[in-house]
Formats: sequence, C-alpha cells, structure tokens
Amino acid sequence: MTMKTKLNSPSRCGLLLGGAMLSAAAPAAAQQQPNIVFILADDLGYGDLSCYGQQRFSTPNIDSLAASGLRFTQCYAGTTVSAPSRSCLLTGLHSGHTAVRGNLELQPEGQYPLPEDSAVMFGALKAAGYTVGVFGKWGLGFIGTTGDPMRQGVDRFYGYNCQLLAHSYYPDHLWDNSQRVELDTSGPYGSGAYAPDLIHAQALEFIDECADRPFMLFYPTTIPHAELIVPEDDIIEQLRGRYPETPYRGVDSGPAFRHGGYCSQEYPRATFAAMVTRLDRYVGELVARLRERGVLENTVIIFSSDNGPHMEGGADPDFFDSNGPLRGYKRDLYEGGIRVPMIFAGCGITASGTCDRICTFWDLPSTFAEIAGTSLDDEGDGHSIVPLLEGRDQEYRESDYLYFSFSELGGREAVREGDWKLLHLNVRSDNPRYELYNLADDPGETADVIEANPEKAEHLRSLMRQAWVDDPAWPIFRR
Repeated sequence: MTMKTKLNSPSRCGLLLGGAMLSAAAPAAAQQQPNIVFILADDLGYGDLSCYGQQRFSTPNIDSLAASGLRFTQCYAGTTVSAPSRSCLLTGLHSGHTAVRGNLELQPEGQYPLPEDSAVMFGALKAAGYTVGVFGKWGLGFIGTTGDPMRQGVDRFYGYNCQLLAHSYYPDHLWDNSQRVELDTSGPYGSGAYAPDLIHAQALEFIDECADRPFMLFYPTTIPHAELIVPEDDIIEQLRGRYPETPYRGVDSGPAFRHGGYCSQEYPRATFAAMVTRLDRYVGELVARLRERGVLENTVIIFSSDNGPHMEGGADPDFFDSNGPLRGYKRDLYEGGIRVPMIFAGCGITASGTCDRICTFWDLPSTFAEIAGTSLDDEGDGHSIVPLLEGRDQEYRESDYLYFSFSELGGREAVREGDWKLLHLNVRSDNPRYELYNLADDPGETADVIEANPEKAEHLRSLMRQAWVDDPAWPIFRR
C-alpha cells in the first residue's frame, strides 16, 4: 500500500511548532506505524481558537499545530450535540444511519449504547496492532452495556462515562475502565480535584506506557462545555478583570447539584477564556510529552470540536464571537452549530496552510485506517481525507451530499450538496418549515432563497428522505 510508505517515511515525519522543527529522540522501539493523537473539544465554536479568528484570548499551542499542519475551514461535526456527533465519528455513519441519534439518558448512569463493536474507528486500529486509549467523556453507553468503551475496541478508558454527569468539573466519581473511582467531595465545591486535570494526567501516563508501540490516544475533553469553573491558578488570575461580567446564578445545591446542573459563576467570561486557555496548555503538554518519549516525529495530531458553541451555564458566545462568521449555535443545524475547527499536524501531513474542501466526522474512521496502513471493510458514509493531507486534492473523493439530524426542539434536519443547503425545521409539528441557502454566496445563512429555487429545494428534500433510515429506537421524524 503506497500510503503506508509515504506516512512512515522519515523524511515526511516531524512536527513543526513555533517556526522550528522539533527534533525528537529516537523512538523507544523500532516502530513504523504513526501514532494518532486526536483531541476533541466539547462545545468549542468555530471561532474559539485564535487561528480561527478569536481575538479576546489566545491559543498559542493549538495555533502552532495549525501553523505546522493543515487547517480545515469546512469540516463538519456529526451533528449539533454530543452523543450523536460522537457516534458519527466512531461509526463512520452520518446521523441518518448511525446507531445513536440523540442525547437519550438511561438509568442508572449514561446514554443510549452503541451496538457492540460498532466503533469501527477503534476496531480498524486494533486490528492493525494499535493500543487504543480514551481519556475524557464517553457518553455512548454505560459500563457493562454494549456501548461500554471496553466493548468498542478500547484498551484503556479513564474519565466520565455519562455526559450528563460530565456537566460537573468536580464530580463525585470517574471511571477507570469498569472500576468506579470515588473522588473526595468533602470540601467546598471547587476545592477538590479538577476532573480535567485528573484525566489529563492519565492521558500523559498512557503516552509513557505506549511509547514503544503504535497507539491511538483519543482525548475527548469536557472543556469548554458548561459548567464554567476552573481552579484558582495563574490562568484565571491573568484573565479575571479583563472582561465586563454579569454573574451567573446556577445550581449550587439540591438534586441537580453535580448531576447535570451548572454551578454559579461570578466571572463567566473570564472563566470561559480560562477554560479554553487551559485546554491549550494541555495540548502543549501532550506535545511536550510526545517529544520527551521520542515519538513526536512519528505521531499525527488532530484537533477538533464535537459541535458548535453552547449558551449554557453563563456562557456568552456572542461576546467571544464563538461561531465566527457563521449563524447558529449548539442545537442548531445552521453552520454555527455543525461546522467546527479541525487541524491535522505531524507525521505525513505534507499539505499546509488552509483547506476549504468539505470533510466530516464520518470521514475520519477511513482516514485513520489509511494512516495506520490498513482499510475498513466498509467505509460507511465517509471517505479518507488522506489525499488532502498529502496535497493530492484532485484525488480526494468528496461525499455526494452531507446529512444532519437533531431529535430535540421539534426535530430538525439539514442536507448540503455542493454549495446548496436545505434545512427542515419543526419536523414533528403540523407546520414544518424549509429554508434554502447558497453557502458560496451566503456562508452566514442570512438570505433564505427557497422561493426563487423550488426545483433545487425539492431535489434536496428527496436527498433528505433518502438519507434518513428509520430506526425503532429513534422515532423522531414523521414523513
């Protein structure tokens, strides 16, 4: 397979950060397949990184990845909220086909489970000899169900199983594989261990443990999802007082405390900026650890977000221009809810600058399989973007169309074909509504042109009907 030779060529592997090539020590063992480190932020908007236009704070470590690698301007998440977006990512299927199509809470803890072994992204890498670690938020099935990460090709999991409980940054427990890890909650809220710090430490240890063999580190952090809270350290001290603030009054006691409610916050804007700054510091520390272990030059690093910016817990995406030039937020199927930053850097990424070709989360399983020197038995709805990473744009097979669905708020769906995008809103109501946009002329989706283009709208409606495959577990659309 020629791709495997290209990605493993020493002349093609290295990571350029801060304007200079970082030389790394020889790997701990003779290893050919590139490691994969995929950092997935939670509710980070298209405009929340300085390399994507953020001006109220900076993200220098993430910006360095973008400067050395390839920054995508038309990457789409799976959909507009966590669980189904991640299901699209792991299964390689869009939200009309994937197994998890909404944020459905189940007892005693966790969300609707993936069917067993449906996370083809991990399965392909395991079959190619990779050790797979997941550190952060899962949200795709409780311990012991078919969606348990240990039944989806994961060798090591540490973090939150349940995305509802992941609203708390000072939880009473996390999970280490199938073992519940109790945390000290005896002091005032915010005085104990900050869960992202605990998770980050475990991710760094995973790099240490796997430096002598190919590994995938999937790092689905909870930052900057609400609630808004950070430890009292140098980051928040530098940012507090920089912005005008309106305190947020949240949930500080009662049944929802540590179980889905968001804490009060006197400085919500400074705290949001501090959370993203903290994530940027984590990224720098991950790169540094890869360098220390001698595997940086043989590692591909990816950074993205699971959907658009939220407006919960005191967050103010308008103040930070978190969706950049786009319309909409989390839970919208306008571009601001589903278009996300994505950066590829490191070994084998020979293209540089920006890429405006369309790609999606369901392209990534095929992409990672090709990077590992293997392939999927079935590509699902996606196609490998490796040609774009190597500057062979003419060889990239873009999807014929993109499809997105959202089960809440009356049901929403959208389809994009070329420059045209159709939205279907209030799907389950007696008065559904369609809107049509030409994204080449109007990327901010300001002018609905459906009345002037009835044939185009009807064509895209037919694609919507084709894309949604009924599933008894998700009876959300009425045709």
